[in-house]
Amino acid sequence: MHGSKSLSQVYYRPIEAAIRWAGLLAYENDILSTMSPPRHLPEKLYCPRSNELRLCTDRIYDAIVNGELPYGLDGITLNDPSLWDSSDLTIRHVDLKRWMRDHYPEQRPRFLFSRRERITHPVITLEAGQAMLIERQALKAQLKHCRREFVALQEQYDGLSKQSKTSPACDQYSISDRAECTYLHIIGSLLELMLGHSPSGMPYSSFKTQDAIVSALIANHSGIMGITERTLNGKFASARRKLRNTIC
Repeated sequence: MHGSKSLSQVYYRPIEAAIRWAGLLAYENDILSTMSPPRHLPEKLYCPRSNELRLCTDRIYDAIVNGELPYGLDGITLNDPSLWDSSDLTIRHVDLKRWMRDHYPEQRPRFLFSRRERITHPVITLEAGQAMLIERQALKAQLKHCRREFVALQEQYDGLSKQSKTSPACDQYSISDRAECTYLHIIGSLLELMLGHSPSGMPYSSFKTQDAIVSALIANHSGIMGITERTLNGKFASARRKLRNTIC
């Protein structure tokens, strides 16, 4: 179970639950590899929203220490304070869901609550629902604009890269490190937006994975320079890596 990429599980270690609560499952392996001791996060985390992750972790441990959240060992509920600093301490899915419903009713993370439960959120008022719809429409318009910019930037980037390789004076006209860094930051940011969620939990786009974005680009822009599976995946990986290192 430890380090699993499964969204919902029967039980979790506190850090695994905090990672899912903060919406950072994609960074789970990186985060878990830095955990020592298990109860304390390192000062530097190579992931976005690290402060949110710290807060989620602290809230879970606070609930355990104060007797609000049952805990145990490998999914078996126990009441043993010696487990508080153990890497084998676990909390059951059902207990975590009950605790979050009681103490953080405004929270409905996907790993604990089904889509139906999130839609019928008891805290969401009519006004809040209308605000979310307006926010969604605005985000859809923003995403459409970002897609156009993304394609244009990708074409420009690939064109400059090809020119720098084929030109007799390629050293003179090659793209600078600063310009390449800028392009990668923009591409990485657009990817994070397209695959991310708003503060209210609404997805920014219908794309769930990077592969889906690549497939859509190829389907709509096949034959354009740079719009190939190999090139897109390579540039996307470089962009996300560059952005992640910059943020952290």
